[in-house]
Parts: sequence; C-alpha cells; structure tokens
Amino acid sequence: MKVVITDYEYEDVDQEKEIIEQAGFEFKTYQLKTPQELIPVLKDADAVITQYGDINHQVISQMEKCKVIVRYGIGYNNIDVNAATENNIYVCNVPDYCIDEVSNHVIMMIFSLSKKLPVFSKASTEEDFSYRKAKPIFRLAGQTLGLVGFGRIPRLVAEKMQNFSLNIIAYDPFVDSSVFEKYGVSQVSLDELLKLSDYISLHTPLTEETYHLINHDAFLKMKSNAYIINTSRGEIISEKDLLEALNKNLIAGAGLDVFEKEPVEPNNPLLSLPNVIVTPHSAWYSEEAKRSLQKKAALEVINVLQGNKPFNPVNK
Repeated sequence: MKVVITDYEYEDVDQEKEIIEQAGFEFKTYQLKTPQELIPVLKDADAVITQYGDINHQVISQMEKCKVIVRYGIGYNNIDVNAATENNIYVCNVPDYCIDEVSNHVIMMIFSLSKKLPVFSKASTEEDFSYRKAKPIFRLAGQTLGLVGFGRIPRLVAEKMQNFSLNIIAYDPFVDSSVFEKYGVSQVSLDELLKLSDYISLHTPLTEETYHLINHDAFLKMKSNAYIINTSRGEIISEKDLLEALNKNLIAGAGLDVFEKEPVEPNNPLLSLPNVIVTPHSAWYSEEAKRSLQKKAALEVINVLQGNKPFNPVNK
C-alpha cells in the first residue's frame, strides 16, 4: 500500500518516513498543491497526508484506492469532506498537537493589546519615553473576555485566564451547558458576546456558516474599546470590514495570526496599523508541537491502513 504526502513546510519528513516504512508501506513525498498536479499522484494512493494541498471533489473523484486523508493541523477546509465521505474515505485531523501553544499565543496577544506594547515600543524608539502615546489603558481585571467557540483551545485559554480576575463568557451552540459550567464560563449568544466583551477571541472552524462571521454588522455591535483576536482562520473575519472598523474607531484594535490570503500580501493595510499585532500563522508553533503533529499524522495513517477506526475522524 502507498502513502503519499502531497506537500509540507517542515524541514524534513524523516519521522513520517520511518514510521510508515517500518509498518511495511510505500512512502512518497511531493510539493504539490493544485488539483491538476495532485490528480495523477493520488490516483493510486491508499492514504494521503496533506498540509495545503487543494483536495477538492475533482481530486477525490479520481482517487481509486484511498482509505484516509489526514490533514497536518486542526483545520481541514482545504479538503472536500463531503466528497470524501461519499467515496468512503476517512478525513482526519490532528486536533491536540498545539493546544498549549495556541492558548498561550492568544493570552500573549491579550496582554500585549491591553498594555499597548506595540505603541509603547514604537514611541520609545522615537525618543518619546512616556506613557502618553498609549493613553488610555484600562486595568485588565474586571474586563470581559469573550470566546467564540469553546473547544479544546478556548477551554484552556479560559482555564489559564481565571487567575486574572476576568469575566469570561463563551458562545458555542455545539457544546453542552455542563461544559461551560465545568470551566466557570458563562454561556451566551453570539450577539451578547459581541456586545459585552472587551476582548474577543475566535476559535471556530471555517465553514459556510462561519465565513465572514465577523463582519460590518458584528463590528457595529462591539464596544469601541474592544479588541478582536484571531488564531483560527483568516476568512472568519471580513478584512475589509475589519479595516473599516479600525479606521473609524469602531473597535480599539486587533491581534491577527491568520489572514484571508496567506502568505499575507506586504501591502495589506492591516500590517501598518499601530493598534494591530500581526504574527505569521505561527500560534501553533513550537518544536515540540511540530514533532507531535508530524508523528500523529503518520500514526493515524498506519492506524487506518491496518484496519482500525481512525483516532480523529472529521467525517465520523
């Protein structure tokens, strides 16, 4: 049986190669992303690991032997899950490799935005060594943190932030109320969250329902002193509407690890705003997380090819 890695951005895939070949399977790697490139190399693959490859309906319809497609990461919006399901192919992700890293990244952005560190840093280099450029700054204790989505990562954010005397609320229609109670988080509607929160952190997958979930109407509901943080998927926020909201002072600022188009274009106006913190889709990264991700993707493939149910199926 043949296992194909369509594309990857890591230094090597030696770990995957060792795991897969030791299990007795053929191992092939490429750096291919477009459907036209992928169709011929995936036609006879028994299993696929992909990072950014566009595995759409056209590609899946030509896959004659595939049993499982595994995505390097938590999100899987580059895979047509419905088409895979129709063709009896499991789609799997790796949902637990970077929970600590992303939750820390969110908290880092909350702290940096609350203390306006980018503003202070720039002012200090321009010999304006005072606090006045960053006025006003408000005490973090007593403010409200709103979590849009309440899966693994936002639950850990809530757990870590409990000691900072924040009021934590969350919106997730797919999570039972008992889970909110367990973490000491108030369950609210999305409209309530937008209106009440001083910090809003996005943790939803990208779907038809969540595409541009945060748009002009959403920004109008937010506090003028609110900050929005996105470590999920760029398309959840309408960047055009976000830019308008920032320019019109509808909200106070943003922390962005993801963008609608990646790599982000250098002339994107969001990059030059003093009240926006930008990181290059790196919230997930630590050496430990990277090794865990690569290992777990390979082990998932072996698990399914050996006739077992997958550990983390998206299409159950």
